[in-house]
Amino acid sequence: MSKTAIIIGGGTAGMETASQLARLGVEVDLIEKQPHLGGHLKNWDRLFPNRRNSDEVFDYLEKGMNDGISLHLNAEISNIRKSEEKFTIALQDGKELQSDALVIATGYEVFDARKKEEYGYGIYDNVITSVELEEFFRSNKQKNLLEGVASKRIGIIHCVGSRDEKAGNLYCSKLCCVTGVKQAIEIKELMPDAEIFCFYMDLRMFDRHFEEMYYEAQEKWGIQFIRGRLSEASENTDHTLLVKVEDTLTGLPLKMKVDLLILLVGFVPSPETRRLAAMLGLKEGDDRFLCPADEHTITNSTEIPGVFLAGTVKGPAGIANTITDARATAIQVADYLK
Repeated sequence: MSKTAIIIGGGTAGMETASQLARLGVEVDLIEKQPHLGGHLKNWDRLFPNRRNSDEVFDYLEKGMNDGISLHLNAEISNIRKSEEKFTIALQDGKELQSDALVIATGYEVFDARKKEEYGYGIYDNVITSVELEEFFRSNKQKNLLEGVASKRIGIIHCVGSRDEKAGNLYCSKLCCVTGVKQAIEIKELMPDAEIFCFYMDLRMFDRHFEEMYYEAQEKWGIQFIRGRLSEASENTDHTLLVKVEDTLTGLPLKMKVDLLILLVGFVPSPETRRLAAMLGLKEGDDRFLCPADEHTITNSTEIPGVFLAGTVKGPAGIANTITDARATAIQVADYLK
């Protein structure tokens, strides 16, 4: 008897889980609420640490979408129910799908920087997020980031919405530091005369080659790193920004005028993940990401038989780790279906 699985989420984790399960002979329904696959990967220009074009990774994932996978794009889920060992997913268009296993791969969202009003996002024109900068890189390959501005002084603020009790997020988003380093180098490639200052709490360059990028940023590109937390940004009459920072190494306050402020926004659980978790009765951790059955030994299964987790529904992770996690999920689903 053929076995089936439904995967909710068509980003990196969902695509790779679907691909691996189909190769194992499992019939897959892949549900994605957007009109296209790829998730956040589609928003990135180049990936750290080697700054590979993100389209290459998406092309690899897309090639795995074979005949064993039925795609459901622009699909909104209205209800999930389990009867005995079968799951029934009701879509808002009236269609119903049934499966023997269910994978939640609905990913994450980025922190809404407007919640940090003191940083001026959504108030001042020259305050943008790291996501918006990445979109600029994708669409303006050779364009100057600050056309017509003479001084070109840029501040990059780490940990926006992460490790922040006021924002309600005590956890580290893991990838903001290396994103800031990568983007600082890319700005210098576009604008060699720019002055770039990275304001950080702690630099957490945890993965292979990340530390080397950090040294390259300082030694080759002259990017300056200041250990300090931004307390306030205000706009001057000429639309430049005055930033107030406490230098936590010297204990002294610091004021600086910059032409552009870039906020490195962290990961937060997506509302869709939390909505589906409530339908299924899945556990959330203190960070509101979903909990696996066991944090050490069964990291892709849940306490509900037949329900599995893949990718960043469990917390912040990069592309490579997400793909590896998706493959582990596929193996656990296939083993369960036996």
